[in-house]
Amino acid sequence: MMMWEEYHFAASVEEAVEILARHGDEARLVAGGTDLLVELRKGEMPPRILVDITRLPELREIRQADGRIVLGAGVTFAQILASPLLRAHALPLVEAASTVGSTQIRHLGTLGGNLATASPAGDSLPALMALDARITLAGPQGRRELPLEEFLVGVKRTALAPGELIEKIAFPAMGPETRGAFLKLGLRRAVAIAVVSVAVAVRMDGERVADARIALGAVAPTVIRAREAEESLVGRPLSDETIARAGELAMAAARPIDDIRGSAAYRREMVGVLVRRALALTPFPLHPRLG
Repeated sequence: MMMWEEYHFAASVEEAVEILARHGDEARLVAGGTDLLVELRKGEMPPRILVDITRLPELREIRQADGRIVLGAGVTFAQILASPLLRAHALPLVEAASTVGSTQIRHLGTLGGNLATASPAGDSLPALMALDARITLAGPQGRRELPLEEFLVGVKRTALAPGELIEKIAFPAMGPETRGAFLKLGLRRAVAIAVVSVAVAVRMDGERVADARIALGAVAPTVIRAREAEESLVGRPLSDETIARAGELAMAAARPIDDIRGSAAYRREMVGVLVRRALALTPFPLHPRLG
């Protein structure tokens, strides 16, 4: 197994950025290291320099500030699952975290790593998109913030510029009038790559939908929103008829491909099924679905 030549423990975000900017493609960040280990086992050539950011406490924070939930890029999926704050105000993300890999992977894998990999089947990405997440990037020119939809630019491609890293993720806290859900279809019950995944967040005004966000994973080059489906819900009660129509429009928004996990036709059909199921869950209280 080929190994790296240099291993640096960054003492700050700024130091990590400086090393990345100085060494370019020869340097790579490591936090959970789950993707790196897979690559090494495949015999792929590792980067010459690794920059470890696990000793930066600010990247492991989960907090609420000014009505927003803020997570450091180094927050693990196990942290997400254990957070009362996220269970109360970001349920789709907690449900997505519960489907990530194995127990060991959830303790190692980070939210920033899932974002940087940018797989259209990444479990956290539909949940973050439904929650209207924005990504803060730190780089040689300072910091900038992007909506998740602008950060994801293609299959395993992001808007990260040379020398930049993901510093934090933020989104509005779900209030009592907002409900959400995440559902994933895999080829097995655990440690499965998504065939289709769906996340929804619905804000109610009395008995009618005031706003809705529906995100679809593994059915396009990036995670996408089903905008026509969202618009079809606004101003209407979450009736069986309204939910069925949203499912149809979500199917139309999907752009799946055939691969070893499923055909395009099967994926499209399952988008409708999962969107209907997710929307049917949203009228219920926030907590009972999680053990």
